[in-house]
Order: sequence, then structure tokens, then C-alpha cells
Amino acid sequence: MKMKVAIFGTNYASTPPDGKQIYAPLNLAWYLTEGLVKKGHKVFLFGSSDSKTSATLISNGLPSFDKNKEWSRALKKLVEKENLVIKGKHEFMWATKWKEVLRENYELMLAVKLQEMAQKGMFDVIQFHSPLRVLHFTQSIKIPVFFTMHDPVMHPFGSGTVKTIAESFKKVNFVSISNAQRKPAPKINWTETIYNGTDTNQFKFSGKEGGYLAFAGRVVPQKGLDIAVRVAQKTNKRLKIAGPINAEYQSYWDKEIKPHLSSKITYEGIIPLNKIQKFYQEAEALLMPIKWAESFGLVMTEAMACGTPVIAFNKGSIPEVIKNNKTGFVVKNEKQMIKAVKKIDTIARQDCREWVEDNFSIENMVNNYEKLYLKTLKCKK
Repeated sequence: MKMKVAIFGTNYASTPPDGKQIYAPLNLAWYLTEGLVKKGHKVFLFGSSDSKTSATLISNGLPSFDKNKEWSRALKKLVEKENLVIKGKHEFMWATKWKEVLRENYELMLAVKLQEMAQKGMFDVIQFHSPLRVLHFTQSIKIPVFFTMHDPVMHPFGSGTVKTIAESFKKVNFVSISNAQRKPAPKINWTETIYNGTDTNQFKFSGKEGGYLAFAGRVVPQKGLDIAVRVAQKTNKRLKIAGPINAEYQSYWDKEIKPHLSSKITYEGIIPLNKIQKFYQEAEALLMPIKWAESFGLVMTEAMACGTPVIAFNKGSIPEVIKNNKTGFVVKNEKQMIKAVKKIDTIARQDCREWVEDNFSIENMVNNYEKLYLKTLKCKK
């Protein structure tokens, strides 16, 4: 059965992202789109007009946000006011709220177009890789709607905001990206767990043993970079850090990380997607000393695809993504992570690669989404 599938990401950035931004849900939306097209399905990708796809692109004439001069000019003014808040001028705190209102309205213009087309019967199923807010437009849509949950359900700050919102959508079929992601919110209408896919053609295998420990991800306290720094120091290893430093976590960087930078502990900045492969390949191990329940963690499968084992704290999806003692080590604390670093050479890099090929490939991901859609449509009939 060939299907008509609508895939909605966002128009805030292009699909796929331009390489300068880290926006995993959009990369995954693009891979799913292209995979379904190759299988012969009619796919409509809802995204910005500067997106690149072999599917039918629906943009409503809107480019990605930073290429829309009028909207990006408004955002720039809000950012200027927001920066004054950091200096103690709290009368401008409204700027932070209005930044989100601006983005929200930009995305909702595309969501309206989706609703219009859905009500005309143009799709068999709708798949979202987007913010939760656009789901409000699905309440009057009768065809199956799927939403892939990329955030931890207790996000943000353990408040359970994502959980509360998701539980209100009783007709939406939520796809989890790990079994662990579901545990804090069993009342959400979960339909399937489908692991994120990693492009094994882009992240190529290297059998050479690396020369440093690596950390990849956003520089936020929850990712445990400060622990990775201590592990590197206590094992006398080099550590290379890659990832964005958001303004709201500048103090964490300044107090916990920056003082420890040296010739052995270096910050590599934001490494573009087309260059991150080398960063993984040349690493001895990737450290994931997370302090929260990670929903999936694409950096782990990307590193393992390159042959690099992963050492991570046993939280969230970690024991699902890492095969303990085979593709890395699942540990409880900093002390155990240090011990694991010292025996990292017992892990065969080829095993890491094969684990990703067997469990976390793009092909597996696309096949699993296709099976889910077909099963749901069959049941509906």
C-alpha cells in the first residue's frame, strides 16, 4: 500500500539544517522524508522554502526565520533588550517571552496550511517532528496523527510541562525514541518506540584507536561536562569539547569549565555536521556523564558508528543505546567512569560499528515508521 504522508518539522530553520545549527529533529524528519519517498510513498514535507527535499515541499512561501528580514529584524531587537536583563535591567524580561511568541506565530502560519490540506483529504497520515504547540491544529483532523517525542517528558527543569501538555492530546499517537522515555508519563498515548536513526554513510568507521576523550553536546549542567573535565584530569587524558554554549548557561561555562581549559582540555566550538565525523573517529571514547534521563542521545550512536565506544551514566535511554561491555560502559558514577576509561582498550571498535548498523541505522528507522503507519491504517479500516 502506497501512502500519502505529511511530515511537519518547522519553518524556523531549513530542513535539513544548514550544518551551522544543531537541530536533530529536523535531520531525522529529513531522513524519514527521503526514505519514504524512496519507498514509493507520496510525501509532503512542511518546512521553510529554503529546505531541500525530493518530496513535495510545502512552505507557504516562508523562508527559514533568519532569512525573513522583517521577522528576524524584530527578533534582533528583542535579543538586544534581553541582553540588558543580564545586566540587571529586569524591566525588559518581557523580551524573552516575546521571542518565543514571535517564533510560535511563525510556525503556526505553516500549521494552518497543514490543517487546510488535511481537511481536504490530501493525506493518509501526518507525522510531526515539531514543537507540541502545533498539535492543537490536529483536533479536528480525522486521519491518524503521529508525534515523535524528542524531549524528556519531565522537561523543563523537572516540571513535567511536556508531560502535562502531551497528556491532553488523547487522539495523537505519540512515538517514543526509547522505552525509558515513557516511564515518567505512562498516561501519554504512546503508540510505539522507534529509535532515532544514524546515517552510517556519513559517520564512517575508523579502526584506529583515538588519542583523546571526547564530549559532544550542548554545554548545560544536565549534560555533565564538569564531570567529564574531572574524569579527564584524573585519568591524565586529553579532552576535546564540542558543542554550543547558550547565553543562559554562560555562568556555568565561566565558573565550572573555562578555568580548566588548557593544552590538554580544549574547547573546539560548534563543529559542523560535515566535520564532526573526524572528531568522533579520532577519539578514544565519548563521555556521557549525564545528570538527567536522556531520551536517546544521537551523539552516542554517531560516535559508535565511527567505531568510538561510549562511557555513560546509567540514566534514561543509556542502557538501551549502549551494549554494556561490548560497545562501551554503562556506569553509575564518576569513580566508575574513571575505571572505565582505563580499560577502554578492551572494547573492539568494530563491535561499536556493527551495533549501530544492526540497531540504529536510517533504514531501520524508516522501516519502523512505515510499518507503524501501515499497521495503524489497517486497524482503522
